[in-house]
Amino acid sequence: MKKIIIATIALCFAAGAFAQTQTVRAFSHRGGRLERDENTAIAFQESWDAGYTGFETDIRMTKDGVLYLTHDHTLERTTNGTGIFEEKTSAQIEKLRTKKGNKIMSFEEFCQFLDGKENLYVEFEFKTKPVELYPQERLEEYVEKIYKRVKAIRTKNSQFVFTSSDYRGLRYLQEHHPDAELLLIISKPINDETIAMAKTVGIYTLGCKTDGTSRAAVEKAHKEGITVSLWPSQTIEDFVLAVYLGADRLCCDIPLTLKEFMDEKMPWVHVVY
Repeated sequence: MKKIIIATIALCFAAGAFAQTQTVRAFSHRGGRLERDENTAIAFQESWDAGYTGFETDIRMTKDGVLYLTHDHTLERTTNGTGIFEEKTSAQIEKLRTKKGNKIMSFEEFCQFLDGKENLYVEFEFKTKPVELYPQERLEEYVEKIYKRVKAIRTKNSQFVFTSSDYRGLRYLQEHHPDAELLLIISKPINDETIAMAKTVGIYTLGCKTDGTSRAAVEKAHKEGITVSLWPSQTIEDFVLAVYLGADRLCCDIPLTLKEFMDEKMPWVHVVY
């Protein structure tokens, strides 16, 4: 049934029903986590080489205050280490390798990768859960380090967005760095509840789940001035459905596969990579 629905949507696109009114920003989630070794230098480089200027990454801080790219607070899923990331020193992290043998990329190395590039769209996700790993003082140190380094990236015509499902870090930026662009991640669809939440906290970009989201809900969000980013996009069908729903931005786990498909099969859809 899902494939039938997606095929119908594709036919609508082909007929020009949506192509004239929508531009979608696609970005490489962790460098393409289902295609490459997530959050590593090789993953981001290969996305860039394929034509992507949009990226998303996750940031955690070691016991001695050094920032690295990693999603989980535990080491077992993605590395040859064990234990809690935040309880390790940077010297210990430097000795680890991913399950595929790559170095754990530091935040500094990622910023150097971005330096000199233009027209970027980058989401820097604050990974500050479990919250007990980041009490307020440590949280503020963490956010300040990320914010200041991002502001120092040498680029032109680029859009840098600070994102999190933990509102504390975003609230700190609202209070201390109101120039920062923010996105609130909510593990729910776009609906009346999440639209109301965005308005309550004053963050008008939402990262929500595609499942359960309707075109009507996205249209309502847009009328309220809310930018909609949907996830996940683990398949071509996921991506096409999210475009149909009216998403402004799409988090993509298969950036290389997606770009090849869209360029060849659906060139009439304006996707900004």
